[in-house]
Amino acid sequence: MLDVTVIEDAEAAAVSLDPIRARLLAELAAGPASAAMLAGKVGLPRQKVNYHLKTLERHGLVELAGERRKGNVTERLMRATAASYVISPLALAAVQPDPDRFRDQLSARWLLALGARLVRDVGSLITGAAKARKGLATYALDGEVTFGSAADRAAFIEELTAGVSGLIRKYDAPDAEGGRSHRIVVAVHPTVRPKAERGTPAAELPISTDVSTEE
Repeated sequence: MLDVTVIEDAEAAAVSLDPIRARLLAELAAGPASAAMLAGKVGLPRQKVNYHLKTLERHGLVELAGERRKGNVTERLMRATAASYVISPLALAAVQPDPDRFRDQLSARWLLALGARLVRDVGSLITGAAKARKGLATYALDGEVTFGSAADRAAFIEELTAGVSGLIRKYDAPDAEGGRSHRIVVAVHPTVRPKAERGTPAAELPISTDVSTEE
């Protein structure tokens, strides 16, 4: 089972968003189970659970883990293909965000568009690498910093921009034979606190920083 996988197909995305099927995916992420075993957990007849499982299987969200005999019946044990799923913007290809449409480094919506492109591109890379049975070279840095003031935050962003821009200029070799282009995404945004901690004024929220490169 994969830790996380990306759903790129619109129909598969719609299937996964159904509340009952999402519940079944969660149950099957915990371990293989049959329709009969799941029926009691989700409060549905076995036949209906079996129908939902077949739909999930058809879209590659669950797979056969094995079979077992129970009396005169052979039960199919199903498992989720991943512990968690991310829906790619490709599932809404006609209206997917396009960060090239506008560029505003201080816009939260532009940051969201960049994040959507990151999910789309890395998802496509993972799919392609899996089909080719090849590895995928990626790197990500995730950290959190609490700024003492807005001035400190501004200074941090200025230094971060200068530092990353300098590294890009230093190592960028667009004419190198056999060179391969990589995308670099750097994001700074307020940390989202767990529900129990919410209520903290927005101005007091710490800032988290994410730096990632994708091949």
